[in-house]
Amino acid sequence: MSIPGRLLPLLLLLTACGQPLAPQQPPLPGPVVAVDAYRSAAMSGAAVYAVDPDASLLAVTVRRGGLMARLGHDHVVASHAVTGHVAPGMGRADVSFRLDKLTVDEPQLLRDAGIATSPSPEAIEGTRKNMLGPVLDAERYPVVTLHAELPADGRLRVVVTLHGTTRQLDVPAAVQVDAAQVTANGTAHLKQTDFGITPFSVGAGLLAVQDELEVRFHVVARRWSPPS
Repeated sequence: MSIPGRLLPLLLLLTACGQPLAPQQPPLPGPVVAVDAYRSAAMSGAAVYAVDPDASLLAVTVRRGGLMARLGHDHVVASHAVTGHVAPGMGRADVSFRLDKLTVDEPQLLRDAGIATSPSPEAIEGTRKNMLGPVLDAERYPVVTLHAELPADGRLRVVVTLHGTTRQLDVPAAVQVDAAQVTANGTAHLKQTDFGITPFSVGAGLLAVQDELEVRFHVVARRWSPPS
């Protein structure tokens, strides 16, 4: 199948996950990571846990779509720098991560997502630049925050602030708590359009980035004592 010359630059851009910037909206107030509240709770004897970034992972799978999807690539972007606190007795957790710390297409994470491609370093760097720039506008919105309530029904009620937009999700999760640590594992699905991000497409949708993202998380938090 030949590709019209006028479409080729757009197709090449899409293979690096480029998307046009969504119309800007005034940023909504997101959840506040209330470190002081956790410090006060810990000093009063409550069990408070600090997220261990080295043991935690948040991985997002981005899928290609459209009839010409074979010309694009699936990707996995991930954070190994999640920080925050968990207080099971308070029924809450607040975590965050920086977009400029995200990794792109780590080989093991691609395999875990069932993606067989092995992009070149140049392709990975192009994807990362497009993701942080026109897609996520990381300079304007550098941090993603998540405030989670910990009910007893096996689901986390998570308020996510991304790209200046705040949404609430109910996320099934396996949460384990003991004296030394808290672990939470699960998978969530969210749509880019819910956060003011317009999935890119060319040729009337023949080649596109799927709106829905799969977010897999493994969070480990260790028992925490605030510094005196």
